[in-house]
Amino acid sequence: MHDVGGWRRERVPDRPTGRPVRIRPDWACEILSPSNAKRDLVDKFQVLQRTGVPHYWVVDPIEQTLIVHRWQPAGYLIVLTAGASDVVRAEPFDAVELRVATLFGLEEDDE
Repeated sequence: MHDVGGWRRERVPDRPTGRPVRIRPDWACEILSPSNAKRDLVDKFQVLQRTGVPHYWVVDPIEQTLIVHRWQPAGYLIVLTAGASDVVRAEPFDAVELRVATLFGLEEDDE
């Protein structure tokens, strides 16, 4: 199971139910923790890549970084790396600007 996942409404109009959810997400996000970093960065990465999840984010609260991957037939391509001081348009939510610090609960003067 991933920390956060999402589906495009045009593909999955109703929230998936059941455990485990058997519908491939369009976006998955892992929030790294020191005790599970290998699982998130290697094991889950391989599962998401093998199943063709279009977008995979890795959020590291210790380093305060965001890495965005886009799936392609040859495997994941890193399309964005950002730190807390950055404002980005991160796939698949690139229609809106995201202040990366917001992911970590930071106010502008906390950076």
